Amino acid sequence: MPGSLLRGDRYMGFWDFFRKKEVPKEDSYLIAGLGNPGERYEKTRHNAGFMVTDLLVERHGIRQKGEKFKAMYGQGEIEGRNVYVIKPLTFMNNSGDAIRPFMDYFKIERERLIVIYDDINLSPGAIRIRKKGSAGGHNGMKSIIARVGTEDFPRVRVGVGQKPKEWDLIDHVLSAPTGDDAKYMAQGIEKANDAISVILKDGIEEAMNRFNRKN
Repeated sequence: MPGSLLRGDRYMGFWDFFRKKEVPKEDSYLIAGLGNPGERYEKTRHNAGFMVTDLLVERHGIRQKGEKFKAMYGQGEIEGRNVYVIKPLTFMNNSGDAIRPFMDYFKIERERLIVIYDDINLSPGAIRIRKKGSAGGHNGMKSIIARVGTEDFPRVRVGVGQKPKEWDLIDHVLSAPTGDDAKYMAQGIEKANDAISVILKDGIEEAMNRFNRKN
């Protein structure tokens, strides 16, 4: 997948870390898209966070650095801000096991962590931005809150739609959207990328005013 942090050359740049130790840059942001690794899950609703980060990498030419702290990651600039973009390899329920070590190593303050994930309570194509809040039943967010030790960090939720009445929830989120749902989800992923640029350039309040109102 072009721009993806999980493409075939997944270890590209991995050994570079040992040759030249990375020095954390002041006031960096950590942008974490949640999902499950592997082709089986690649296009499923639960991987909406991964899809957003893949587009970020492509849009902004984020340099892919390989694997670190149980995640694939890249580093670059968005709106003049140094960013680390990651996709945890821990599977959704243990996302915090990847995110907390990145925060510690790169000295990321909680207000500079931006988590992107799927939300069944939003229609496909809708996004919602919040400065803080509970996990809302999302297992990936539960893991992050438990490991980071606070709910006070920004997040961008991407709508994937509610499950059909006859479906189990897990079957719904681990299925790929089709038809209009697929079209609207793609639009939501684009909007989430736009929203992240606004957060980094103008602040989260401006992003909330601009994008939450549209939903």
